[in-house]
Amino acid sequence: HDLQSFGLDNINMTHYIRHLSFGEDYPGIVNPLDRTNVTAPQASMMFQYFVKVVPTVYMKVDGEVLRTNQFSVTRHEKVANGLMGDQGLPGVFVLYELSPMMVKLTEKHRSFTHFLTGVCAIIGGMFTVAGLID
Repeated sequence: HDLQSFGLDNINMTHYIRHLSFGEDYPGIVNPLDRTNVTAPQASMMFQYFVKVVPTVYMKVDGEVLRTNQFSVTRHEKVANGLMGDQGLPGVFVLYELSPMMVKLTEKHRSFTHFLTGVCAIIGGMFTVAGLID
């Protein structure tokens, strides 16, 4: 690739990623690249996003099953003047890998006895701390 004719000193790789997802959203999902605003510190930068996509099955309380994906991301950046092969080309690159494992999330309602047990534990802890202080 010959980029000398484009004036490598003028290539600005500042970018904004409004939304990136791999499937439907479910309650509590975090898409790590949403609203990512990156300002290139200098001209001719290479930005690489390494994305690991994990298939996810979300089972709702009503029995509805949502098959989607969640992902994690790692960003690397470097100066890439394009003149030498080992430095790469300026740009924003998204490289993704699909995970062979799957995550299964099940939504459940907790019973009243579970809530009552938690409240009793908190009250018991408060009495214990008060006894230690006294």
